[in-house]
Amino acid sequence: MAMSQTLKAIADPVRRQILELLREKSYSAGDIASKFDLSQATVSYHLKLLKKADLIRERKEKNYIYYELNATVFEEVLTWIYSLGIGGHEND
Repeated sequence: MAMSQTLKAIADPVRRQILELLREKSYSAGDIASKFDLSQATVSYHLKLLKKADLIRERKEKNYIYYELNATVFEEVLTWIYSLGIGGHEND
């Protein structure tokens, strides 16, 4: 996993909001765009970066592409953060 790519992807507040949305269920790009005041092109750009960082996956269903969270990568990110001691209070 390219941690720098993952951290860059989650650094943007809009992408974090998209990830929060995808925690609930899968959405198409159009559904995601309708939840934000963003153009379809802007949402597609954010989805592309999240996909490149492997934070989301796409699933094709008939004529639509649905996006869903890739929970495995989140577990890896959390494990990495905890390994730095940021997540715990061992040093208090």
